[in-house]
Amino acid sequence: MQHATQHADVVAAELDTALRGGPFHVALRAAIAARGLPLQRVQHHLSRHGVKVGVTSLSYWQQGARRPQRPESLRAVRALEEILKLPEESLIRLLADTDGVATAGRPAGRSYRSFVEASGVLERLLAELEAPLDGGLHTLGHHERVRVGTRRELLGRESHHIVRAHRDGVDRFVAVHHGDPGCTPERMTVRALENCRTGRVRWHHDTGVLVAELLFDLRLRAGDTFLFRYDIEDGTAGVCHEYVRGFGLAGGQYALQVRFDEDALPVRCHRFTQHSAAAPRSGRQELALSDRHHSVHLVEPRVRSGMVGIGWDWE
Repeated sequence: MQHATQHADVVAAELDTALRGGPFHVALRAAIAARGLPLQRVQHHLSRHGVKVGVTSLSYWQQGARRPQRPESLRAVRALEEILKLPEESLIRLLADTDGVATAGRPAGRSYRSFVEASGVLERLLAELEAPLDGGLHTLGHHERVRVGTRRELLGRESHHIVRAHRDGVDRFVAVHHGDPGCTPERMTVRALENCRTGRVRWHHDTGVLVAELLFDLRLRAGDTFLFRYDIEDGTAGVCHEYVRGFGLAGGQYALQVRFDEDALPVRCHRFTQHSAAAPRSGRQELALSDRHHSVHLVEPRVRSGMVGIGWDWE
């Protein structure tokens, strides 16, 4: 009996240590072990919470071979906290801490947790606009021009899209903007610049997510191409350190240009890629700042699913 008690104390201590320090897969494995549940039972409990996750995925998660990242998977993590009798946010926090950890001389990027929260908010806002994730358009080309102001803030961005419809009747595009921490999306302005007009705009204050309809003056048929341009004026947050663009599907060419105010120039700039918000960053490459135009850029000839961005360091 004493041996069993000692074993239980050791398991509890291991779980407490893992929940405080991570990483996620170690904490998940310790929590499952502490409750003495086989993975089949964990899966059964998840299904009773309305979440479907395979035993193989659960096994991969606790081995560290994969990380939860889809909205359904992230709902499963929150359900696991309840099923395994863990403190609220304890597992989600460990996922959140993976990205956004500052390294020497470089501020943290947007945390994984913020992406998780924004993902759920985005789903709700798109539902309000009755906009499916697949809007019926395939991107052939996308050129973004990002402006950084004298206070080192994200002033705004202009987007130029070249798209092709892959079904009949498409007459709009839904733009998504995720402002920097501390932004005020209700103070942002969406301007239709070419071949479109602004429709409904929705936002969520806490996450800084804004979505806006860009309405076309015609209905596209499958195979039709279309060009349009719009601008989102921001300037409502503090110091900006990077700009990131996510892609759910592979597509056409993407070009990103970041232009800085001549009175607020960074000391270094670089590009980077990420397979997902939960994955480590890779593909870092230094970018030379143009002395004349105060800008840097990157070009992806054919984008892949994932994220690409430009980061910079201030003095």
